[in-house]
Amino acid sequence: MLKELESHPNAQAMLGAATCAGGRPSHAYLFHGPGGAGKRAAARAIAAVWLSEGSPDPASARARALDGAHPDLTWVTPSGAHEILVSDVADPVIAAASRTPFESSRRVFVIESVDQLGDEAANRMLKTLEEPAAFVHLILITERLADVLPTIRSRCQLVRFDAPSGDEVAAALRDDGVEPERALACALLGLGDAGRARALASPDGVALRAAGEAFARAALAGTASASAPWVGLLRAVRARGEQVTAELDAQLAAELELTARRDRKRAETEWGERARRRRRRAETAALDLGLELVSVWLLDLLALAWGAPDLVRNRDRLELLAADGGPRVNELREAVELVEETRRRFVLNVGEELACEALAYRLERVLAG
Repeated sequence: MLKELESHPNAQAMLGAATCAGGRPSHAYLFHGPGGAGKRAAARAIAAVWLSEGSPDPASARARALDGAHPDLTWVTPSGAHEILVSDVADPVIAAASRTPFESSRRVFVIESVDQLGDEAANRMLKTLEEPAAFVHLILITERLADVLPTIRSRCQLVRFDAPSGDEVAAALRDDGVEPERALACALLGLGDAGRARALASPDGVALRAAGEAFARAALAGTASASAPWVGLLRAVRARGEQVTAELDAQLAAELELTARRDRKRAETEWGERARRRRRRAETAALDLGLELVSVWLLDLLALAWGAPDLVRNRDRLELLAADGGPRVNELREAVELVEETRRRFVLNVGEELACEALAYRLERVLAG
């Protein structure tokens, strides 16, 4: 049994036989569960098993698959700000699935965030899912099973990955050097998503938490007009985008070292477009998380107002929450609804700065009672 499946009984039951020597894996699996549950690690480990079977050098095939360097492993991540584009799957998956493997007896395709498949991309994928070649195996990954199109979901075997407990996530963060109170708070704020908890414990996450907290507290104190807290929130969001750009620039520099001089201009153009899309996705995700942190601060105040301190997630901010608290249950509930409404509007590509500024003023009016 693969160690990546040890804490996931449903995945063991669904995949155990398919990962054994001589196993006959299905043509398509849909891995679902919260972020940080281990879906991606399991997908890579399983792909390594499948691609190494029958290889003249199984250890090499497995190592290259685990490193993402095996020619018969294709890993797709969305390039659009809010969806998987047709170009993400047309050549890398649909066309490639009709071609025989390079060196293995199989080809494995892993598609992340399949809940973000647009209608056109999904329609293009259906034939590949319905009638793939015998050597094709697809692993689709989602953190939002309910948002996966029924036409996609019905053509896959569903494999559930369970979230680690809050205590397990907090313990892992403590092992990484995060102080205990902050580790617990990040684990609770992660809502079972270990990946998000780690992100919140990182320097970028600390800055985003501070910005979200300042946004909520300015509205509660009636100082949003004077302090403009949306500026700090958007600054933290842009910082995340800049980090992603820097990481991609480093990858580009490494790739150009191995690229022929005549092909460098094309490579730079392709990477520039990829960097733009990746930055946009990172900033969109950071802004959504930042506003969720605003919402959680208000929900924590509601928990205290209802006499339920065990429901508070910002456990390392109890003194500040107590200072912000008061008998404003109805106003707090309305304020949470305003934040959630704004988060939903960003899917429509509304102007971020204007929307955040408008939210701050609306929260200030509502919370003033």
